[in-house]
Amino acid sequence: MPYLSIRTNAAVAQDDRPSLLAEASSTLAAVLGKPERYVMVDLDIGVPMQFAGSDAAAAALIVDSIGLAPSDAPRISAALCAFVEAHLAVPADRVYIRFSSTPREMWGWNGGTF
Repeated sequence: MPYLSIRTNAAVAQDDRPSLLAEASSTLAAVLGKPERYVMVDLDIGVPMQFAGSDAAAAALIVDSIGLAPSDAPRISAALCAFVEAHLAVPADRVYIRFSSTPREMWGWNGGTF
């Protein structure tokens, strides 16, 4: 049910992508306090991006999860910005994160919903 989408114009070597995805998955699970077995992460590399009038390294993230509280957003933002800076060399001030909390009855999985 937790979903993280990472879109960036930063370069990531093909060989580094599986470990990046694995670390993103475990980071999201830890920061949300949810089982990793339900976490999904996608990574879109080489996306043409313009942020603050510059095409320097940037990233746009989407975090969607059941029961995501607005009060948790600052803590999650800090953790994900640190992750992106460490693994993609994108400074935190060039990262946007959109948070959403989807009701469990509107989140499908395994032929049903949560």
